[in-house]
Amino acid sequence: MATMTSAVLVDIRDEVTCPICLELLTEPASIDCGHSFCQACITRISKESMISQEGESSCPVCQSSYQPGNLRPNRHLANIAERVREVVLGSGKQLKVNLCAHHEEKLQLFCKEDGKLICWLCERSQEHRGHHTFLMEEVAQEYQEKFQESLKKLRQEQQEAEKLKAVIREKRVSWKNQMEPERHRIQSQFNQLRSILDKEEQRQLKKLEEEGRKGLSIIEEAEDELVHQSQSLRELISDLERRCQGSTMELLQVEDNRGHLMAA
Repeated sequence: MATMTSAVLVDIRDEVTCPICLELLTEPASIDCGHSFCQACITRISKESMISQEGESSCPVCQSSYQPGNLRPNRHLANIAERVREVVLGSGKQLKVNLCAHHEEKLQLFCKEDGKLICWLCERSQEHRGHHTFLMEEVAQEYQEKFQESLKKLRQEQQEAEKLKAVIREKRVSWKNQMEPERHRIQSQFNQLRSILDKEEQRQLKKLEEEGRKGLSIIEEAEDELVHQSQSLRELISDLERRCQGSTMELLQVEDNRGHLMAA
């Protein structure tokens, strides 16, 4: 609330500030165009204009011609200026006024060629002669409209960007929704393949195990047969060795036995 009050006070003070001395109006007087100045300030300017411009006087604000003899006291502005003066002095506040760095006059005009704020003395200087100058309030309104238009376009672009962002977000969700079933399908297929491979592996291992048992059984049977034959041969050899060392009768008996063995 205090900030708002200060802003309103600044606006009111600008309205009752003399464009020439940049102080609160003292004995304000209005000229033909309607602008008001301190009576002493406009009188001094009028005299200077009459001397330098062959009697022609122009408003320091809008450059409109006026008759110095038509100055009209403005009691309404005088009362407002007095009230503002009391408020400012009573509160001890110093309200900021933008002044020209060269002339220490209020910056109230805008030079379009140079794109900067100037005072009424700058406007009359050689630097800005022939330039297009406008009241700061008029240019501010123009720039305000341009800024509003730019702001409108930027907001539209922002809305479009938000819409595009929403579409992209929706596409992402849709894509994820499409990928998830496909992922489950692939996993299911490979799980089935793993199950088939596991079963086939177990079948092949079981088959190999059975073939191994059969092979070992055959080998064991052959081994047992060889052991039995080897044992029979050892017994026969031992018997023959014993009989060879015996009598003729035993030897012949061995031959007979050999015949029976060979016949067998």
